[in-house]
Amino acid sequence: MSTAYLGTSAFAAAVLERLAATPHRPALVVTRPDRPAGRGRVLTAPPVATTARQLGLEVIQPESVNTDEATDRILASGAGVGVVCAFGALIKEPLLSRLELLNVHPSLLPRWRGAAPVERAIMAGDDETGVSIMRLTAGLDSGPVCLAESEPIRPDDDYGTLAARLEELGARLLVTALDEHPPFAEQDEEGVTYAEKITAADRTLDPDAPAEVNERIVRALHPHIGARLPLPDGTFLGVRRARVGEDGALELLEVQPPGGRPMAYADYLRGRAAR
Repeated sequence: MSTAYLGTSAFAAAVLERLAATPHRPALVVTRPDRPAGRGRVLTAPPVATTARQLGLEVIQPESVNTDEATDRILASGAGVGVVCAFGALIKEPLLSRLELLNVHPSLLPRWRGAAPVERAIMAGDDETGVSIMRLTAGLDSGPVCLAESEPIRPDDDYGTLAARLEELGARLLVTALDEHPPFAEQDEEGVTYAEKITAADRTLDPDAPAEVNERIVRALHPHIGARLPLPDGTFLGVRRARVGEDGALELLEVQPPGGRPMAYADYLRGRAAR
C-alpha cells in the first residue's frame, strides 16, 4: 500500500528510511519548512527532508498541513494511508477526516503522550518504554492503538542509544500494521501521563537535587539537546556525561564550555586552574 509520510525529526527520518525499503514506500513526504539553526542561524532543512531527498522521494514543506491545499496535495499522491512520526505540529481538519493516519509514537501509550516521550521516560527513571502504533485523532496522542511493544531502558541508556532501538522497533511495528491491519483498542485514560516539550528549565541541572535525578537528565538530553549547569558569569556549562559517584554525589565526566568543544571535565578544570 502506498503511503504519505509526515515527519520532521531525526527519529522520524530513521523510520522513513526503513519504511522506504518496503512495499509501503511513500509516494509523498510532508515535513516542516526549513528553519534557522545553530549559532549562525543558517537556514536548515529538517532531517526528514534531507533523508527523503536522498531516497529520491517527493517532498513538500507547507507552512501548515491543515489547509485544503496541503490536504489536496497529499490526497493527489494516491496514498492509501498516511503515516505520522514526530511531525512536530498538530494535524487537524480537513486532513484528519479525509485520510486514515497512523501515528508511530515512541512510548507505551497512554503513558507519555506528547512531544518528548523518550526524554521524559528516562528522566522519570522508568524501567521500560516502547512504541505504540495508533490511529491519529483530534486529541493529543489519544487515539486507539493497534500495536504496542515494550523496550527496556538500560541503566546506561541515553537518548541516543534508546532512540536508536525505538526507531528500529517503530519501523517494524509500522510495517506490521500496514501489512496486517490489526484491530484497534481504545486507550485506558487512567494511565495517562504527558511528556511536555523540553524547556530551558528542564535542561538546567539543580545542584540541590539528588544526584540520581540530575544524572538521568544528562542521559535523557544527550546528545541532541544537552543538560547544563549555570556558571557565575551568567553563561552555562554544557554537561554531556555524568555519573553518580560512590559518595552519592554527581560526578561530571564530559562537559562543553560556552562557545567551546566537548572535553573531559578533568581537562576543563585544569584549563580553569591555569588561568
